[in-house]
Formats: sequence, structure tokens, C-alpha cells
Amino acid sequence: MVDTINLPDGYGYVVLSCVCGTLLSNFAMQSAVMRARKKLNVAYPNLYAVPGVHEKADAFNRVQRGHQNYLENVNEFRTLALIGGLKHPYAVAIGGLLFSLGSYLYLLGYSDMSLDVKMARYKKGAGIKWIGLLTALYSTISFTGSLLSWW
Repeated sequence: MVDTINLPDGYGYVVLSCVCGTLLSNFAMQSAVMRARKKLNVAYPNLYAVPGVHEKADAFNRVQRGHQNYLENVNEFRTLALIGGLKHPYAVAIGGLLFSLGSYLYLLGYSDMSLDVKMARYKKGAGIKWIGLLTALYSTISFTGSLLSWW
């Protein structure tokens, strides 16, 4: 027996923003790390710069950490988005844009050495990342509740 899933109108936007968009965001952040690696002389195979060994270790590590934060969240976001988008495709597609843009802004803020490290990541608007993630989470909960006939 074969079951089919009817995708809602607008689901293509979910794929575009939450799969393709996050991939493009990752490319942009990888490029930032590569530029910092070259500029700050942090050679492979070092994932992070070693304080005392690399002259500008903190500057490089802040760029790398900005990208690493994205990598720590993107898989969960994509999973939530692809499921939640089955019920709320337009909201999730917009959430995908917010997540991707917010992730890049997180990297920009965190890597800005003129800002205090404790709040730097949010000084350039990165909070919108969490709006995107929470939109996907809410949409997945809403979809799950519908599947289980809770509402």
C-alpha cells in the first residue's frame, strides 16, 4: 500500500527558504571564516586559534564561533521547518528567512571585536534568528496536534 502526502500550496517556499536559504547562509558564513583564517593567519588543521600561539586568536575564534553556533542549530531548524511547513507553509517560509538572516547577523555581531563578547552576537539584530526558529517550532507543534486530533 502506498500512502501519499498532499503538500499545501506554498510548500515550495518552505523548501526554498529553509533548505536552499540555509545552505546559502552557510556558504556566506564559511566564506567569512575562510577570510578570517587567511587574514589572521590561522592554518589548517586548527579548528580554532590557540591563544598564545596565534597572535589574534580571539578575533578568529569569534568568527569561527559565530559560524559554529549556526551549525549547532541548523539541523533542528530544518527538521522543524519541513514538518511545520506542512501546516503553516507561509509562516515557516518567512521564519526561514529570519533564521538565515539572523544567523548571519549573529556571526557579524559576534565577530565585531569592538563589541563586548557577552552581548556582541545580538547587537546587530541576531535576535530575529530565534523568531524564525520559534515559528518553525510552533508550526511543528500545531501540525503534531492536528495529527493527534488534539485540536
